[in-house]
Amino acid sequence: MAFQDATADDGTIEECLDEINDFVATLGRYPPTMLAAAMRAHLESLLRTLLELDLCTRQEIRDFVKDLGREALQHDDG
Repeated sequence: MAFQDATADDGTIEECLDEINDFVATLGRYPPTMLAAAMRAHLESLLRTLLELDLCTRQEIRDFVKDLGREALQHDDG
């Protein structure tokens, strides 16, 4: 998904992932299913905000969610 207002000053995706990983690690008391449900609700809100701010299109969100589902369900057959 291409974001129209991304700048070099916003940091890198790796930095963002590191911070999110650190935060999620603090939530160890919650079962994975509860975390997944909460993260789903949060992702829904984030995607809706991106759409409302015209930072992406409905089709870009559809493609993003489709790719997310495909990647999450990939099996390592090797």
